[in-house]
Amino acid sequence: MTNFNFSFRLPNFHIGKVLATVLFFGLFFTSCTHKQAFLTSSKVPAARGNVKVKIDKNKNHTIEVSLINLAEPSRLSPAKSMYIVWMETDQKVIKNIGQIITDNGTFSKTLKAEFKTVTSFTPIKIFITAENDANVLNPDYDVVITTARF
Repeated sequence: MTNFNFSFRLPNFHIGKVLATVLFFGLFFTSCTHKQAFLTSSKVPAARGNVKVKIDKNKNHTIEVSLINLAEPSRLSPAKSMYIVWMETDQKVIKNIGQIITDNGTFSKTLKAEFKTVTSFTPIKIFITAENDANVLNPDYDVVITTARF
């Protein structure tokens, strides 16, 4: 009976170095996108959603908010006319980053909404309030739904 012994060797090729490089670049590139779920809301417990934050080559942050089951603001107590998305920055500043429009079909029968914006500020937390004015500079209403800190 003949025994075969196979050995496989690549000159100057170190698997450990290649794996370390792949892991480093994999972690580097995936760290450019962060996804954070919204916490359960005491104001609208059925609301669910998440926030994705991506950093582009210019160091700007793209913020994408996806929500489902967020009741129309007119159904809150007290009733409000719109939802405003807020960002807490890494410098502890609160910024109004936009309005989720609910009266023109943004919400479907399952109460879905999406919001997207770009900012040069670094977000550390995203939250939503219900307001009567889109141009408010400070949150007037209690927080409807929020993320934890990134």
